[in-house]
Amino acid sequence: MLASFVLAAALAAAPQSPEHLAAIQVQGNILTPEADIARLAGLELGMAIDAHTLEQARERLRAAHKFESVEVLKRFASIADPSQIVCVIVVDEGAVKIDWDKGTVEKPGGISAAVEKARWLRMMFLPVITFEDGYGFTYGVRAAIPKPLGADSHMSFPATWGGEKRAGVEFEKELKTAVVTRLKSGADIVRRENPFFENDDDRRRVWVRGERDLTRALRVGASAGYQHVSFEGADDHFVQSGVDAVFDNRIDPMLARNAVYGRAAWEHLAFGTAADANRTELEGRGYVGLFGHSVLVLRALREDSDVPLPPYLSPLLGGIANLRGFKAGTEFGDTLVGSSAELRLPLSSPLRIGRFGVSAFMDLATLYDKGQQVTDQHFERGYGGGVWLSATFLRLQLYVAHGVGGSTRVHFGTAVLF
Repeated sequence: MLASFVLAAALAAAPQSPEHLAAIQVQGNILTPEADIARLAGLELGMAIDAHTLEQARERLRAAHKFESVEVLKRFASIADPSQIVCVIVVDEGAVKIDWDKGTVEKPGGISAAVEKARWLRMMFLPVITFEDGYGFTYGVRAAIPKPLGADSHMSFPATWGGEKRAGVEFEKELKTAVVTRLKSGADIVRRENPFFENDDDRRRVWVRGERDLTRALRVGASAGYQHVSFEGADDHFVQSGVDAVFDNRIDPMLARNAVYGRAAWEHLAFGTAADANRTELEGRGYVGLFGHSVLVLRALREDSDVPLPPYLSPLLGGIANLRGFKAGTEFGDTLVGSSAELRLPLSSPLRIGRFGVSAFMDLATLYDKGQQVTDQHFERGYGGGVWLSATFLRLQLYVAHGVGGSTRVHFGTAVLF
């Protein structure tokens, strides 16, 4: 026992040989020769290795702008001699193609081919199919380009027809900075028919938005943009800027249990010919688990502005959005206040990919103009029931609701999620 301890102490006290590069291994390369990659990394066999060597090699390869991603890993060449280091370089050169008509590389059997960088855009296409209460079906496609500006970035081009006619471009990138963790921007042209006025609302928009995830459930954001609007024969434009915060600890938005969703937003609107406006939005939802897998969902919302808004920006009353039992776009005004209580009861197993169930609900909401008080308003009421389906890629809701003092209506909403 004593001899073992003395031997271990002697080995620990023995001077360690400096680490040196014994071998370089390159993986993932198709176009760039291994010797060129080692040269770009600044690595040579036999060179001394310190704590910064591999990180410096990684930065040199990234600075070459030849690879979509780069990893430089440290491995030991020998168990007996830990000073011998193997550097493993893993690169991703992106899409390549083989051109059999430009034979420059001999293959077995006399076949030759040329391997070169792919020139076409690596685009993905996703369908867009939605139905929004009051606006109808929207259908189209979203084309996307992954990694246009490095890892964790993508650019997409939505093009839709039907309820919302839209053509635009959007960009998003994840960042690792102290201030912003996600950056979004875009520009588009949009046409929708206002369900109250039954006239087209045409807009040209550009915007930029930054977000930061403070915790898993808490996100804050800031945005700015410009819109040009053509509505009811008049043209208008405004600059918008705002901040918002969202707290969301739900796992399943449809059947969250003992969870909370909350959103608060403030936005300043600077008009060219009218007084500026400050618009606020507040929404809170609480999910309370009851018997079995049933959930009681309580919701409250308020949309307001400090001055009267143009008709194309005014909140609309009715529909799935805030008051079932009344047509979407029944009224418009400056301030919208509403609440609802809904009991959701799943009929399928929670282990299934798709969840199917039924609901019973009651909605309360009112809409009024500036200068009036909420305590003086009459709250419209709607109640009823429905069925819903929530799956990984599909969400469907179908409600039959009766508006007190109004009529009985069917409300339908669906979306294909990708």
